[in-house]
Amino acid sequence: MKSILVTGCAGFIGSNFVPYFLDKFKEYQIINIDLLTYAGDLANLKECEDDSRYKFVKGDICNRELIEFIFKEYDIRGVIHFAAESHVDNSIKNPGIFIETNVNGTYTLVDVAYKYWMDKPFTYKEEYKDCRFHHISTDEVYGTLSSDPEDLFTENTPYAPNSPYSASKASSDMIIRAYVETFGMNCVITNCSNNYGPKQHDEKLIPTIIRNALKGNPIPIYGDGKNIRDWLYVLDHCKGIDLVYHNGKKGETYNIGGRNERTNLQIVNRICEILDKEVPKDSSYKELITFVEDRAGHDRRYAIDATKLEEELGWKADENFDTGIVKTIQWYLNKYNK
Repeated sequence: MKSILVTGCAGFIGSNFVPYFLDKFKEYQIINIDLLTYAGDLANLKECEDDSRYKFVKGDICNRELIEFIFKEYDIRGVIHFAAESHVDNSIKNPGIFIETNVNGTYTLVDVAYKYWMDKPFTYKEEYKDCRFHHISTDEVYGTLSSDPEDLFTENTPYAPNSPYSASKASSDMIIRAYVETFGMNCVITNCSNNYGPKQHDEKLIPTIIRNALKGNPIPIYGDGKNIRDWLYVLDHCKGIDLVYHNGKKGETYNIGGRNERTNLQIVNRICEILDKEVPKDSSYKELITFVEDRAGHDRRYAIDATKLEEELGWKADENFDTGIVKTIQWYLNKYNK
């Protein structure tokens, strides 16, 4: 059994990844470290509780003593690093937590891995030659795009983060790059577009729309609602991570995007249309849409060019937005017992 340390599994993407990974790869044991802050919930991993190949450790990725213990106790042979503070609004209110977790936490993990797997720079210990560190990042490190549909983020787009969150993720990416270039570590980075799907925290856009609509509360939309994001169904992201972890080239970055650009206003209107059919009321849910003051430093547009991942590793999204949003809404209706 090969032990993989997967950080932040009780969060949104990690809790979708773990059941997928355990089901597909019988030879792996997953060690989940999660601090269970507001965004982490072990209920997201109920289906894994009875699997002997899944172990949970409550703890902070910044706690070097704990990380070193986990590596030795479970003989860690790979790391897939999801754990991060990720809500932009919270990073504006309290940037320090983002620097601590996203920057210092990533440094702690990769440095412990380096010292456990390698004798010196560019020299792996014989028994750890196939070990890899996979860092999960975001398209927000690239900043914002123009309205030109041909203007897309690629792996060569210069970094230009505009929020404390994206700056902290850009910093963590650079730390991983440094460990590849300076120490010869086998690391890969994936930068993804906006994820959506089951188990996402209620604070995020799509769950917020669904929750407020069902409660009959105002549905808040920042600014004019014309900010554009490229939406990626979470299980498609998990499949991309799987491909890059196993088959990606050492030191490379791969962008994972759904090729599903939508404005926030298009998102909220589509969700309301579906809810009008699934849970009809006297009037359309669209009447609840309320425009609120825009977020500080709100990037106008993100969109990813996933050509490298598609051509080099054969990845392709199984869901488009129209199919993925129906599955997502149904999951939340079940959650809210509607």
